[in-house]
Amino acid sequence: MEFDVSLWYKQNVSQNSVLAYKGDITEDIISEILSDIEQKLEVSEENTKLIKKCYNVTVEALQNLFHHTENTPKELIKELGERFSVFVLKKQSDAVYKIQTGNFVKEKKVKLIKDRTEQINFLSNDELKILYKIILNNEEFSKKGGGGLGLIDIARKTGNKLTADFYKCNADYFFFSLEIVIS
Repeated sequence: MEFDVSLWYKQNVSQNSVLAYKGDITEDIISEILSDIEQKLEVSEENTKLIKKCYNVTVEALQNLFHHTENTPKELIKELGERFSVFVLKKQSDAVYKIQTGNFVKEKKVKLIKDRTEQINFLSNDELKILYKIILNNEEFSKKGGGGLGLIDIARKTGNKLTADFYKCNADYFFFSLEIVIS
């Protein structure tokens, strides 16, 4: 059965959602999302440290979407737009938020992303800090920017493991879902 991105979105948006977005990812959309989240988090009764961490991780997650979202598969462009992405911020409990992002990636990148998230999840915070510095010092940057620093930075800021799932869409594309827990 073919993956249904609209169904995935419906299943991941809930009453606990602080903000949910699906559509093309642009700089203007990112600014709007960040503004909305900042307003919603300011009125929450969470501690300031958690709110700041949540906002900072949101910035990083949105930057990752902006820089790494592939063009939507041709057969879905009319329905979803050219650079379709999903962003959901949910309040899980009094001291826990969850971010879920989703975007299309080409099949050839799946192994690279899986390997990177597994590596990040395997490393301790101290080891992540060292890896971050190594990448910075060696200037291992991709054409799109950060050399994988975004995922490392998210893991460092949250102190939690990343959950990466891939859903086959067609012969060339997968839908990549990243789940980030902030506590």
